[in-house]
Amino acid sequence: MYRNPEVLKVKSTTKSQRISAHSHVKALGLDNEQRAIRIAGGLVGQEQAREAAGIIVEMIRRKKMAGRAVLLAGPPGTGKTALALAVAQELGTRVPFCPMVGSEVYSTEIKKTEVLMENFRRAIGLRIKETKEVYEGEVTEMTPLETESSYGGYGKTISHVVIGLRTVKGAKQLKLDPSIYETLQKEKVEVGDVIYIESNTGAVKRQGRCDSYATEYDLETEEYVPLPKGDVHKKKEVVQDVTLHDLDVANARPQGGQDILSIMGSLIKPKKTEITDKLRKEINKVVNKYIDQGIAELVPGVLFIDEVHMLDIECFTYLHRALESPLAPIVIFATNRGKCLVRGTEILSPHGMPLDLLDRIMIIRTLPYGIEDMIEILRIRAKVEHIDISDESLQILSEIGNKSTLRYAVQLMTPANILARINGKEQIEREEIEEVHDLFLDAKSSAQLLKQEDAKYLK
Repeated sequence: MYRNPEVLKVKSTTKSQRISAHSHVKALGLDNEQRAIRIAGGLVGQEQAREAAGIIVEMIRRKKMAGRAVLLAGPPGTGKTALALAVAQELGTRVPFCPMVGSEVYSTEIKKTEVLMENFRRAIGLRIKETKEVYEGEVTEMTPLETESSYGGYGKTISHVVIGLRTVKGAKQLKLDPSIYETLQKEKVEVGDVIYIESNTGAVKRQGRCDSYATEYDLETEEYVPLPKGDVHKKKEVVQDVTLHDLDVANARPQGGQDILSIMGSLIKPKKTEITDKLRKEINKVVNKYIDQGIAELVPGVLFIDEVHMLDIECFTYLHRALESPLAPIVIFATNRGKCLVRGTEILSPHGMPLDLLDRIMIIRTLPYGIEDMIEILRIRAKVEHIDISDESLQILSEIGNKSTLRYAVQLMTPANILARINGKEQIEREEIEEVHDLFLDAKSSAQLLKQEDAKYLK
């Protein structure tokens, strides 16, 4: 008897992306008129804050925001970090986004101001345009040629590699150094890939798979690029995106080479050295020179400092001065504090920040979420974490979140999902939510319990 062949689904070998607290945030969720859509881009509610953030994004795009600062202020669990990440998503990968927490500055190894300056430099991008002599095309052949080892014995070494490249206009066969073969292997170059090789340095860049292979069945999704036009040997404008911190490190540890980054690295100091203010000033001179010549373009990025009330008066004074520098990024602060002491002083100030710094900051307020918004946020988180949960369970969770915090409600979903699996269910139901709520305490319940049983605890 004839049986239909069974078709098995082949699971992709790509690693699944790790889910973090804000994996669901994709954009600010604004329409064409810069009005916030209630549920969009992974964000829910906070329409006024999102619209204000949209204006900040537009100012950054128009380069009208350098050296300015924004403060996201609101109670815990009102989406301040999510809002900052949404700003980063809107700006795209070409604009540097450097997140840090206020407490990071307290280190036994590095000065507080040095930590801040390093992050400032990470958040300032430099787009360098260079015209380079390259060999570009689709790889048609890649053959390593071996010779007898000069050390004798039976071992063989690669003397050179023959590589064939073709474009729309023609084809060329190249005989390359064995060191370039190692680079080709690191880049995982195969026949059918579109690459370019810099003739000066021998650097290899894989651009993608040639689009003539796009019709083939492939387990892994590839980025397909068209077959290059023109000759194989040509002059090509290459754009490199680096940060000022990358240049600092390059100067501290020069690598050699003929491209602009290597030359800038060798201009200052020949040996490994610490990144000092003097070194940074020299780098800034070289950067400004390339900007004036039109070779490079400055791209002010975003430095996001969460829990800004953790900084002390020394850090705030340094930030005030750094914001006035011509090479300054856009700084976004976030805090959940009301009136509190500025660290290192006896001064009581809003958000724990000095008043002279607050004067130059635009403040965006975030408000506590209502139950309807919480339900939608929990629904989005359940979808991202592949958790099946009933509408009734979402309603109960949102009520728990309203009494305690949204973060606590989100955290209960995973243990409730585990409990549902143990009980042989595919979906989280009311019983699982109530059970995990009894098993775990939120911060408010724990504080109340401590107050009631204070005498039983060690002082």
